[in-house]
Amino acid sequence: MDWHQIWEIVSTPDNVPIVALIPLLAFYIYLGVKQARANDQLIAQLETDPALAKTHHRKTWPFRPGWQKEIHVWPFLLRVEFLAAIIVTIILMVWSITLNAPLEEPSNPNVTMNPAKAPWYFLGLQEMLVYFDPWIAGVVMPTLIIVGLIIIPYIDTNPLGAGYYTIKQRKFALATFGFGFLALWVAMILIGTFIRGPGWQWFWPGQTWDHSRLIYEVNRDLPDIFGITSNLGKGIFGAVVVGGYFAAGGLALTLLFRRFMAKDFRRMSILQYSMVAAFMLMMIALPIKMLFRLLFHIKYVWITPWFNI
Repeated sequence: MDWHQIWEIVSTPDNVPIVALIPLLAFYIYLGVKQARANDQLIAQLETDPALAKTHHRKTWPFRPGWQKEIHVWPFLLRVEFLAAIIVTIILMVWSITLNAPLEEPSNPNVTMNPAKAPWYFLGLQEMLVYFDPWIAGVVMPTLIIVGLIIIPYIDTNPLGAGYYTIKQRKFALATFGFGFLALWVAMILIGTFIRGPGWQWFWPGQTWDHSRLIYEVNRDLPDIFGITSNLGKGIFGAVVVGGYFAAGGLALTLLFRRFMAKDFRRMSILQYSMVAAFMLMMIALPIKMLFRLLFHIKYVWITPWFNI
């Protein structure tokens, strides 16, 4: 294992924030899960003790003896904000002194960086460019992410879990967020940062980044595997495959909802459930498409004159 290569990647000023975010992300996930489990234990206790449930709250510590019931902006909030501002300022000063800003020479169109990587917060989109058309990866999918976040209040029919951490009462929401944020966003950023090397080729951690490395792989479209060569045939075949995926996936999700989330399923209208199912299937389609490309070298599934998926 090339430890020098690993250290060179990790210590690059551009990558230091990502390296720092990893333990912070793990810590806050642990903290949230810990608080949620404590609240779930309290909820289970309240469900068996109706008298206590009338006077208690679903949070483990909504109020402690000795605390003021009314928390004023001054001095409580401003004092905490002032201390936080001082701490962040000190961290930024030490950071700026110890690490050089990742500035380079003026741009030269004749000599480009290899690998040429976007800022860390766009690396997920850059990784998606490997699997989708540029306008799908750069425009359509980010738009779907924003729209999906906007419609959450309109499709969330669960009245529980508001204002406190809980796993028991928010299993579907937590699973969906965890899959979308950790598997489809954080993982893509880590792949783009630590695994994608020169030529945007796949280098496992510890492999030396060889700028002269060439990989002879033949990427095929799914219709080519079945001997479909005409443009019309490819368009029809891809439409059938994509439509079949949404039809079969929608049926499977319906059965899962009716079996494991019957209350949420009954509370949702047809429009609400349709949006939930559509966004869930689109989220699941991303790792499926990635596996098709990485394992079977399948570039596109649906080919049309206007877009390729």
